[in-house]
Amino acid sequence: MKTASVSQLLGVCVLLLSALTVSAVSLTVSPNLQQFFTGASVSLTCEGQLGSDGWTVKRDTGSGTESCGAGGRGFGRTNGSSCLFDKQTKPVSGVYWCEGEAGEKSEEVNITVSGKEVILEIPALPVRTGSDVTLRCKKKTGGTAAAYFYCNGRPLRPKSEKNITINVQQSDEGLYWCATDEFGSSPQSFLRVRDVYDTTTISASATKPPLPTTTTTITNLNSPTSSSSIITPALGSLGLLDLILVAALVFWNKKIERTLSSSLSQVTYQEMIFRQSANKITVTHSNVVFSSLRILQVHQG
Repeated sequence: MKTASVSQLLGVCVLLLSALTVSAVSLTVSPNLQQFFTGASVSLTCEGQLGSDGWTVKRDTGSGTESCGAGGRGFGRTNGSSCLFDKQTKPVSGVYWCEGEAGEKSEEVNITVSGKEVILEIPALPVRTGSDVTLRCKKKTGGTAAAYFYCNGRPLRPKSEKNITINVQQSDEGLYWCATDEFGSSPQSFLRVRDVYDTTTISASATKPPLPTTTTTITNLNSPTSSSSIITPALGSLGLLDLILVAALVFWNKKIERTLSSSLSQVTYQEMIFRQSANKITVTHSNVVFSSLRILQVHQG
């Protein structure tokens, strides 16, 4: 029974440690955008606090899973741990993620590639509540267009503007797009919002307008602040679990030792028979409990 309890405890600790390890792997998207024009240059990189060996950038465009640089069934081109897109290896709309050899995955990122005249500049990664996000309607010919910005079907401003900045709250999560009088509207993209106290880890490098030159690292969720602030809590969690595991093992080991010691120190005999010789009998078992005692007379011829 004790052994089964220890085994269950070990199993839970292993699962928790595995979950932390998986969440430490991230997908870096540069630039940190969801929408791109056809032929745009995009870099996707798998990164992790413990390294990125064995991890591959994958995607699903609706026709099955593909791997970066995997020949006829692949996409993009590999450069070290990065998957690159350019005019020759054009990006395609789909869901992208990092996947390990054992099937573990990072959080997914949606990328939209459009041939429209305008696209919406919106972060690809989830943003923390309280952070500022700037939206722009970017023209294919370059520059930004004055536009009306929408979230979940409602206008964010009563008039067209070159850009708008939102101090993000949970209620700002939703589907966004921009619309212009001259160039039409952009595709729609979903802005994901996470609470500032959410313990799920996503790290991102500092992002300031304009966004196209920024690089953002995704592990699960983060604000556009330094990724180093996430590493310390993650490693601290690993250390805490290690301490819990060691303490649990020491506790159960001592408990089992006490149980065995107690069992051996008190011996109960159902019946003890002593043979009396020379009218003397000696009992030296101070820790023995006798259920019954009989003395047999021994007659010496």
